[in-house]
Amino acid sequence: MARTREFDIDQAVDRAMDLFWRRGYADTSLPDLLKELAIGSGSFYAAFGSKEQLYLRSLDRYVSLQGRDLETALGEGGEIRPAVRKVLGSLVEMDLADPARGCLVVNTATQCGDQPLAEDRVTAAIRQVESLLAGALERAQARGEISSEKDPRGLARFLTTFIQGVRVVGQARVGREFVEEALSTAMRVLD
Repeated sequence: MARTREFDIDQAVDRAMDLFWRRGYADTSLPDLLKELAIGSGSFYAAFGSKEQLYLRSLDRYVSLQGRDLETALGEGGEIRPAVRKVLGSLVEMDLADPARGCLVVNTATQCGDQPLAEDRVTAAIRQVESLLAGALERAQARGEISSEKDPRGLARFLTTFIQGVRVVGQARVGREFVEEALSTAMRVLD
């Protein structure tokens, strides 16, 4: 008779996500995961299959949370410029507060980009950000907040690229003045 699972899978994924986010995939060992999750190897393999599968599940969780937050920030019905500024500013603040952590998607792209499943998830995450931004920009254009001559999809791609770049620059610890100036310049694309 199989034993009943004695831990919450969602909480375990969240804890693993945090550990992978802090240490990276390569620097997180199976013993690290077992200790963090307070489970034995048998329970680990039964629940998650492998370290890679848990990492991908953790990445999916991260992308889901980030996507929900972005969708909320852009969908609050306010004007687009303050909404985009708030989103970009919050990313800058997160990176200034904890530059070593960065963004799990960026970390995955730079540390695991040659692994097909990770690559697919990174691409999907970037496309999700682009899509959410494009939708918000299209709605703003329909309200007359953005010139009809602007291409919402092109703006979304630029802002998505800027977001990923600002996350990398945040890890490089270049300082507030540098990123604030870059942020101000990026915001001008909406003018």
